[in-house]
Amino acid sequence: MSLVRVREHVNPLSRKYQSPVHPPDWNQVYTDSNQPLHLDIGCARGRFVLSMAQTEPSWNFLGLEIRAPLVDQANQERDELNLPNLHYLFCNANTSARSLLHSLPKGVLQRVTIQFPDPWFKRRHQKRRVVQPELVRELASYLVKGGVVFLQSDIQEVAVEMCDRFEEHAAFQRQGEYWLSENPLTVPTERECMTLERGEPVYRALFART
Repeated sequence: MSLVRVREHVNPLSRKYQSPVHPPDWNQVYTDSNQPLHLDIGCARGRFVLSMAQTEPSWNFLGLEIRAPLVDQANQERDELNLPNLHYLFCNANTSARSLLHSLPKGVLQRVTIQFPDPWFKRRHQKRRVVQPELVRELASYLVKGGVVFLQSDIQEVAVEMCDRFEEHAAFQRQGEYWLSENPLTVPTERECMTLERGEPVYRALFART
């Protein structure tokens, strides 16, 4: 499959990304919509959840991505591999989280990952970062008790800010080391592998829904 050239950055606050996505019929999306669900926010080309879906067939996987061409390509690759437990959606997670999560079968959301999100370094652009208090509140409302949120970034400032947002919410409790030395999941992301190969640090944290 040829790779589609896609803009590296899009502004999530622009008008075109403010309409919540219409949730699909999950019974049409997954063979068994009541399996535990892993939500990957900002999945890019979707390679991480593609591997996870093959590794853990008893889970469903949902990747959210704001760049539509990447979603189209990811779903095409999923179809070619015939993975009935994997789906990708084009949406802005911050405007669509409530409608999407509310539409899911009750109690299925058990794991969330937000990995290497766009850092938006300029101060005036930091409000574009994906982990905002509203998103944390929505995840707290729908993640099952004992469910986990795994965060990663190669930018310490971004990792600290993401962790601060979850620590500010009473429903989440940080687990293990302050920065995890190992990835608790079975599959690393491409960005994670490249960062470690360069000998640079990855800042990881795990939060549990209490």
